[in-house]
Amino acid sequence: MFWGLSVRFKAKATCADRHVTGRRSVVRLTRLITAVAAASVMVGCGPNGVNWPTEGRDSRIGPTCPRPPGTDNSHFGDQEREIRHFRKLAFSNDFFAQIELSNRYMGLRATDENLTDPVEAAVWLVMALSNPEGYAPINRTARNGQHTSRFDKCLAAERANGYRQLERLLARMDTSERDQVRNRVIYVQSQLGADGFRTLGRLYDTQYGPMGEPADNREGVRATMRDPAYARPNVISLFQRNDVDAYLYNYKASATGDVGAYVMLKDFERSSPERERSKYGAFVEAKAKRWVSPFEFYPPQAPAGGVPHADESRPRGDIYGYALTRMDELPFIHVGRALVYLDLTDQVAQAPSEVSDHTVMGLRAILGRKDGGRLNNLDRVRAIQLAATNGSAQAQLVLAVMYSEGVGVPADYARAFHWYQEAEKQGSAEARYAMSTYFALGLSGVADQDKASAVVLRLGSALDGYRPSAARLQAVLNEVSRSPHR
Repeated sequence: MFWGLSVRFKAKATCADRHVTGRRSVVRLTRLITAVAAASVMVGCGPNGVNWPTEGRDSRIGPTCPRPPGTDNSHFGDQEREIRHFRKLAFSNDFFAQIELSNRYMGLRATDENLTDPVEAAVWLVMALSNPEGYAPINRTARNGQHTSRFDKCLAAERANGYRQLERLLARMDTSERDQVRNRVIYVQSQLGADGFRTLGRLYDTQYGPMGEPADNREGVRATMRDPAYARPNVISLFQRNDVDAYLYNYKASATGDVGAYVMLKDFERSSPERERSKYGAFVEAKAKRWVSPFEFYPPQAPAGGVPHADESRPRGDIYGYALTRMDELPFIHVGRALVYLDLTDQVAQAPSEVSDHTVMGLRAILGRKDGGRLNNLDRVRAIQLAATNGSAQAQLVLAVMYSEGVGVPADYARAFHWYQEAEKQGSAEARYAMSTYFALGLSGVADQDKASAVVLRLGSALDGYRPSAARLQAVLNEVSRSPHR
């Protein structure tokens, strides 16, 4: 293997799902115990501890569940520590952390005005409303649909209030801002593995509520009403319902190897008259193999005077940890070049020991992280990703090779091809040659076999002086000259 260019081609439900399909038998016991404990110790959410929400009452005056404990921000850095804490929990799909984080980004408290960010607030409201922890009851409901558990009632009030706040936020956004909300939600959900892809499938499926809850969920049903007190037209239109996207994300969930996701996919295929949805199978499968999430990692942005957004996603599975341990196989000079491109240092480091603490702190500040210690493997991956997303052709090529080889990041040929394309657009001869190999061999739907395109790319690579391509140019031309169809 050589790192100038290396391309190998290898053959290659949540509680809510149980609530919807009745197929999942494993329940996350710890969350249930936590929920029951929380319900048992609460003495009330409103004045005098007795003001629990009642069905049919205006949700905006109904009490909410007890908020997670926080600090008074009286000490320097308290606010930032809280945001970091809530983001870690929110990225792990904790319902209450997502609600609390959205409140912080709405600047509901005077001390949080510097954090105000409508797009980010909307993102975490969508995550909370689509989170099964918020709508899958821990207790039975009565025959009339009313909740029998006080804890379930306060969850319903949280969701009703969340729908109202999300509608208000989206109503003030233009199309590009709504696209940002949708793309960020898709990215975060994709980092949750099969659970996240299943949620995305429900968000696009006409057989579920506006935020992927069961079709008979009270808050979801109210959001679809024409009654102005409950109607949420902007929320409903955020994810345009269609069978192709619903099928795509169910397919992505099943591709993770999750058995429950496979069952859900088959149920989805059979859930339309004459199995109309199953006819999309071949088309969706090809599309899924080319699919990449909207971002390489969460956009490290921040409102003026606020705390930079941090990517706290922790993709599941041993494959991610193993890929990260392989970062030592990548010559460190590529990380050093990325740090120079990001203007974090003037010297290209040849080894981790040559990277100063000041440079590490600068990198983590850009990424919204303040962890101490020396440069670690995740920092190395993020440096290359950040340089690639900011336009470095060298970093884009290196990142493509990392995805091809499964070094630092899990092998993903769709992503590898994406970054080869980005580097090729900037004139990289190596990337052009790599793309020619994809087209010459054909790769699991990522790039269809196209010998003519392969020859054109190899010719261009050779003319740009890339030696492996130049050395093989004559053989390629001889092969083409013998084919009457080329």
